[in-house]
Amino acid sequence: MLALSANLLIGFGGLLSMTQAAFYGLGAYTYALLSLKFGLPFFVTLPAAIALCALVGWLFGHAALRFRNEAFVLATIGFQMIVYVTLYNWTDLTRGPYGISGIPRPSFFGIGIESVSAYFLFTLVLFAVVLGFMHLVCRSPFALSLKALRDDEAAAQTLGICPKGQYIRSMVFSAAVAAVPGVCFASYITYIDPTSFTLTESIFIACILLVGGSGNIKGPMSGVALMIIMPEVLRFVGLPDAVAANLREIIYGILLIV
Repeated sequence: MLALSANLLIGFGGLLSMTQAAFYGLGAYTYALLSLKFGLPFFVTLPAAIALCALVGWLFGHAALRFRNEAFVLATIGFQMIVYVTLYNWTDLTRGPYGISGIPRPSFFGIGIESVSAYFLFTLVLFAVVLGFMHLVCRSPFALSLKALRDDEAAAQTLGICPKGQYIRSMVFSAAVAAVPGVCFASYITYIDPTSFTLTESIFIACILLVGGSGNIKGPMSGVALMIIMPEVLRFVGLPDAVAANLREIIYGILLIV
């Protein structure tokens, strides 16, 4: 879901964004705080997390889209760091480096989703909804306009396509979708802290698209399969942890170069 959300900006819009982990984290913290402090049910906290991330994406889009190319990338990195530092230092709200524990699992009509198999099926349903939404978006005139802007912004403008408006919409959609896996992560692990939502995570999400391909649905799916399965395979080779970690980074680098 995170790769699909980033695909709207990076793949269709051609905007190299490093903010997905920030929206991922905002979704997770929104769910955790609303569930713990106010006792709100899942069918309220999930839409609230999506709405908040969409709003933040809209506000950030108006600021970041004043820039292009490398300056835009730096703006997204700056926003990512602002969110991380805020989560880390606003201890009264987020408990900072101590994190938030005891996050409740989703429950419906008094029936909680507790087992791993049940949670897998639950997440699979949410993924199917996100995939269906992204499939509709990818086949819409909106996606075609983003591709036109990506390939030749000046030519697209002569056809009446507004770059800023379309890019802001893509950022809103991207941020809103990123909130869903954030909620899934927080409710499954039942503990979150800022170290799960760093710039490194945003770079990793971008790498998934660069390796698997972007601008379509299949690319993010294949990129996720490769980037997630490969470290799991290295676990069974029998390499020491330190060597396996370094080897994984080397393989990532080679894949990006290729």
